[in-house]
Amino acid sequence: MSKYSKFWPKGGLPGILHHYTETLVTFEYTSTAAARQPHSLVFIGGLGDGLATTSYTADLVRALAPTEWSFFTISLTSAGQAWGVGHLDRDTNEIAQCVRYIKEYKAAKYGAGDKEAKVVLMGHSTGSQCVLHYLYRPNPHTGSPPSFDPYVEHVERPAVDGAVMQAPVSDREAIHWVLQHGIGDRSPESCREAYHAMEALAKEAARNRELDGAMLPLALTDRIYPPNTPISCRRFLSLVSPDSPHSPGEDDLFSSDLGEEQLASTFGAVHKGGLLRHKLMVLHSGADQSVPDHVDKQKLLDRWGDVADRNGEFQVWDREHSGVIPNASHALSNDDQAEPRQWLCRRVLSYLDTALKVEK
Repeated sequence: MSKYSKFWPKGGLPGILHHYTETLVTFEYTSTAAARQPHSLVFIGGLGDGLATTSYTADLVRALAPTEWSFFTISLTSAGQAWGVGHLDRDTNEIAQCVRYIKEYKAAKYGAGDKEAKVVLMGHSTGSQCVLHYLYRPNPHTGSPPSFDPYVEHVERPAVDGAVMQAPVSDREAIHWVLQHGIGDRSPESCREAYHAMEALAKEAARNRELDGAMLPLALTDRIYPPNTPISCRRFLSLVSPDSPHSPGEDDLFSSDLGEEQLASTFGAVHKGGLLRHKLMVLHSGADQSVPDHVDKQKLLDRWGDVADRNGEFQVWDREHSGVIPNASHALSNDDQAEPRQWLCRRVLSYLDTALKVEK
């Protein structure tokens, strides 16, 4: 039997559960330490996350308690075990609905107009893919709803007052690390066997034009991914992106081998998108177990920053606050992560202070 959380206090933390649609919710942590919190930090977790499942957010909640910022954790349709059938367009449509709801809620509560109440997005791991997708893609998303998700509603995404990406790792490079080293009690040979079988099934579904509805067998996915997680052939190919680096899948945004042309269409398109009123802050974890050893994290951040800024033409990248969190694991959830978690909190609070100084 699992133990109680070692990060969240017994008895929980107070807050308000908001419905930003009829079926989707966001939880706002409230504080008696601050009389007024008109500004909002909206947190998006990674694959498998849901409401309040990223442990270091407990530290952020406590750090923000005496400030004018309240912390929101969001639930998406793709939360929990549903990530294997999700996609970034739906995720960012739902994030946009949540942002709009929070803006209206804070305006009504504090009498603060759009110029006064700030909203900043923060993504962890694959939540970082959501943040970047939100910022660089056409607004609203173009095209008809896909056949695998015919009821998705493309909405106009509101501009945000800041954006933070923490642990923006490559799912493709992470899975190839697993194929080399294994995972849990699974040997590298067992993982490679399952991977190649899944890749063959997914590519066959694509050739037969059955990609939208085809699912991978749990007997194969359980050998690499968390157990009992349904994964479509479409999402699998998007994440592992076998045609990269020349033709990356939708989810392959952060691989270290992507070329300038690919990065220019993502990081390099943030300024043109016009949805970010402040700079983009990006934090890699120094000891991230999801990043291969050959990847120089600081060099990769510098490269992304140069592309985002178009080599000095724009000022999109926050060079003061972006960086590598010393000794931090992927989700800062190990027993030795107290100092990296405090480092993260200090850096995020400093970034939020600068966001307050940006006029809309």
